Amino acid sequence: MARNRVKIGSLTKQIQDNFDSKLAIGESKYKAKKDGTFKDKIYSWQTYKTYMKQANEFAKYCKENYKCRTLDECRKYVNEWLQKGIDRGLSAYTQKLNACSLAKLYSCSSSDFGVKTDVRHRVNITRSRGEKVRDKHFSEDRNKELVEFCKSTGLRREELKCLTGDKLIHEDGVYKIVVDRGSKGGRPRKAPVIGNIDLVVNLMRNAGHNKVFEKVKSGADIHSYRSEYATSLYKSLARPIESIPYDKVNKGTGRAYQSEVYVCRADLKGVKFDKVAMLEVSRALGHNRISVIAEHYLRESGD
Repeated sequence: MARNRVKIGSLTKQIQDNFDSKLAIGESKYKAKKDGTFKDKIYSWQTYKTYMKQANEFAKYCKENYKCRTLDECRKYVNEWLQKGIDRGLSAYTQKLNACSLAKLYSCSSSDFGVKTDVRHRVNITRSRGEKVRDKHFSEDRNKELVEFCKSTGLRREELKCLTGDKLIHEDGVYKIVVDRGSKGGRPRKAPVIGNIDLVVNLMRNAGHNKVFEKVKSGADIHSYRSEYATSLYKSLARPIESIPYDKVNKGTGRAYQSEVYVCRADLKGVKFDKVAMLEVSRALGHNRISVIAEHYLRESGD
């Protein structure tokens, strides 16, 4: 006699179904934050892929060690898995990524797991810092046009892959690239062209309605080029720190302070940046938070 059992998929399939139900590609994360629904949504394919990878590593651990068959059965081992990662010496950024991935999976906050991840410091970031193995397989000399284009526009890898020549505009006396495909979270923007403007304009015009780059090599350190773009753009926009007015008064101390000055902490303690310029740079890169620019892109002192 056959049993009427409900057939469940593998843990991988359960994770995929879970994250698929939360996909919100092209939707406004800003609006979702205002109505309180953003925590249950995933706004970019890159985030989706990253969360899938981390969640599947967790599921594999649960299956191999505890024979778990469902995500509900795995839930009790979240703390253990996160703590093992910390004990193995994973970077603070990877620790946080693991926690965020599982928080998205279980529709909760990472703080609900009760595991305290290490504090993230800019000095410990390894991405695009120093020579990597992939650098040996990518020649900047042979790919000079791509490198110069990246440093002059600040586009992400996926944005470069999708870019067509008809996205170049001239607005307010400045050449800009309309980024409306491949962008993080589906957010469109206009990226000012700086640096080697002639090269960018020529490549865009020659491409017409076709793609500007047929292939963007995996060895290209796109994040590093975005960092150079961000730093150059910031320097062109930033006011001298000493010229920014002391426009606010601290209620506790009674001292005047510069509300438009960003003061770094930790390893960059005391370094100051112009908040207005930072916000412009952040938007040009497809972000909307100045803290991201300070932590991941601006590599030189602001004052």
